[in-house]
Amino acid sequence: MQTTPVNAVFEGGGVKGISLTGAVRAAERCGIVFNRIAGTSSGSIVAALLAAGYSAMEMRELIEKTPFRKLLKRNPVFDTKFIGPAARLLLRKGLYSGDAVEQWIDGLLGAKGIRNFADLPVGKLRIVASDITNGRLLVLPNDITQYGIDPGELPVSRAIRMSTSIPYFFDPVILKQPLKNRKKNDVKTISSYIVDGGLLSNFPLWLFEDDVQAGTPIPVIGFQMVGRTEAQPHSIVGPITMFQAMFDTMLSAHDERYIEKHNLIRTIKIPSLGVSSTQFNLSPQLSNDLYESGLSAGEKFFQSWDRKQGKLKVSFSTR
Repeated sequence: MQTTPVNAVFEGGGVKGISLTGAVRAAERCGIVFNRIAGTSSGSIVAALLAAGYSAMEMRELIEKTPFRKLLKRNPVFDTKFIGPAARLLLRKGLYSGDAVEQWIDGLLGAKGIRNFADLPVGKLRIVASDITNGRLLVLPNDITQYGIDPGELPVSRAIRMSTSIPYFFDPVILKQPLKNRKKNDVKTISSYIVDGGLLSNFPLWLFEDDVQAGTPIPVIGFQMVGRTEAQPHSIVGPITMFQAMFDTMLSAHDERYIEKHNLIRTIKIPSLGVSSTQFNLSPQLSNDLYESGLSAGEKFFQSWDRKQGKLKVSFSTR
């Protein structure tokens, strides 16, 4: 089968990211090979697994074996109804630690011989996170130099942990610097709080814009989840639900203008079946439905894919 290299960008969307693996499977069936890969939040997980050498079928097996609810870890002392979660939010800034997610990813990458970014080809993988202390969007691993850290020594699982830290749901990642280091680094704060990349760019197709402008022959394909439950009205009864509504709105709206203006014909739009980003108690059936949704959307996209031109054979209305 003829193969076609592409640069790929995977949108974030929590557990809805399962659908991305189905679309990846459709791409593999079409002979697509992934050259450079980028992602935000759950999209960064798919991107990293691809960069490490996982196939879509391997990722599907991992999904089937993983009880995602067990990734929501916290000390039992914080399980006391009402008081426990509120106390944890006050003390740790999140309902769950996020450590279990990092450990899970570290094990999966380690099985392929990948720990740090130095274990991957330079530029192979880019992950987006948000520094809310300094108001900066971070493209990892390169931007970690601002904190005095060698990009090659940054664990890939740590970068994913940063990118998937949904505010108030998972604890933020805190980067601390001694005074002597702050004096010579770009970031001068003692502690920097890093959270979900979706806060600033949930679907960073712009990461490869310089390549497109330079006339690279390698096309860019975006993998985007649509039909979000976030588009539905939110019930706001307190500060936490108000923040959740704000965050969901940001995830829904970010990057949409860029997509519509520049990239509609190279974006696979995957129905997310009304699943919410934090619906970690998915049934096996719903998990499979998400995978099949991605597979179907991907197959439809690649039926119209023009290998020579690196775009769809027909244009679609933006309406």
